[in-house]
Amino acid sequence: MRAATIRDGEVLVEEHPDPEPGVGQVLVGVRGAGLNGADMMQLRGRYPAPPGSSPDIPGLELAGVVEALGPQAVRFEVGDRVMGIAGGGGQAELAVVHERQLMRVPDAVEFPDAGGLPEVFTTAHDAIFTQGRLRPGERLLVQGAAGGVGTAAVQLALAAGAHVTASVRNPDLRGGVAKLGAHEVIDPEGFVDYGPFDVVLELVGAPNLGGDLKALAINGRIVVIGVAAGAKAELNLLALMGKRARIMASTLRARPLEEKAATARAMEREVLPFFERGDVRVPVAKTYALNDVASAYEHFAGGGKLGKILLTF
Repeated sequence: MRAATIRDGEVLVEEHPDPEPGVGQVLVGVRGAGLNGADMMQLRGRYPAPPGSSPDIPGLELAGVVEALGPQAVRFEVGDRVMGIAGGGGQAELAVVHERQLMRVPDAVEFPDAGGLPEVFTTAHDAIFTQGRLRPGERLLVQGAAGGVGTAAVQLALAAGAHVTASVRNPDLRGGVAKLGAHEVIDPEGFVDYGPFDVVLELVGAPNLGGDLKALAINGRIVVIGVAAGAKAELNLLALMGKRARIMASTLRARPLEEKAATARAMEREVLPFFERGDVRVPVAKTYALNDVASAYEHFAGGGKLGKILLTF
């Protein structure tokens, strides 16, 4: 098979042996795969694949057609349209994923868009609902709302009945985020004045943390899942105590199978029905053929995009 391959700090296309599904695994003929920040970090040597995942083929999310079933795999049949997150290896013509991490692709979602759905919508749902416990009528601030997780979070929160404020640094992208339905789309400078917020989804990093706390409502929650702008900050614990607030943080890639399976089942119950009804969609910045994978990574690294960059197979 052909696959995007990381070699000496570059990403190129190479031939690899076809993978074979093991116990409980499914062989997927990939039709679409999304690029994510973790792929960029892996390219730079800062985020190695977890044990058991391909060390040189990137890709945390994919969608395609079931080509074969491993022993004891019973959830799907050959020919089914599936999608899911993976520890790596998603940016290839063939990928092996445990069946419990896979979901059926909603009828309303086409390839390759489905390849950009699993990671960002799972991450956003887990962060704002499972961890942040966002409820209908509450106020959410999404810091850095123009990326894949940000646009997913905006749409999911709106579909669940929350009030959404989105911060977007690039003025050229604010109109696109507003079209997703955010109640306010603001410059990050002065975001504190738009509070108080019940939940803050922090996708930018440590420089925002002090302001996040100031903008938080009593009993508010901050969920940190992005640190591109920095990972260390000074925090006023008295202010945290005074607001009876909570700060949470997580990553998705390194979680064990049981936890990834739990997020997939939560997606099936609470997120995929939104896609079937047309309430949410996968915003796509641009799609690239596998042969143009280097250009796709350059586009991602350059910033200034709204939504997902996808590879097609």
